[in-house]
Amino acid sequence: MKHIRHTINATAYSLGGLKRLMKETAAQVEVFFFLCLVLLYAGLGAEMVDFALLVFFFLLILGLEALNTAIEVLVDHLTMEFAEFARQAKDLGSFAVFCGLSMIALYTGWVIYKCLFLAA
Repeated sequence: MKHIRHTINATAYSLGGLKRLMKETAAQVEVFFFLCLVLLYAGLGAEMVDFALLVFFFLLILGLEALNTAIEVLVDHLTMEFAEFARQAKDLGSFAVFCGLSMIALYTGWVIYKCLFLAA
């Protein structure tokens, strides 16, 4: 019974994190971006594995965005004034999100190439 209660609580915490994350403009844009890519992939006639990898990359990006937001919340709590550690922490979090977005952009480029030029 203890494990079931723990799982239920962990799920509630995760949903709370998702609710908080969706207040961030960046996360909202990333969801919109993902939906646009789903439509693009469908229009290209992409394979199911392409959609599966798209979902994987999207979840990775959301996870990175959640960690970036957590860093920003903690840094803002620690100091409201300029501090070099705060700038570095925020820059590193932003870079992690950028890397995730770059992965999905590169993969999408491959899917477009594959569907338009290799399928013929």
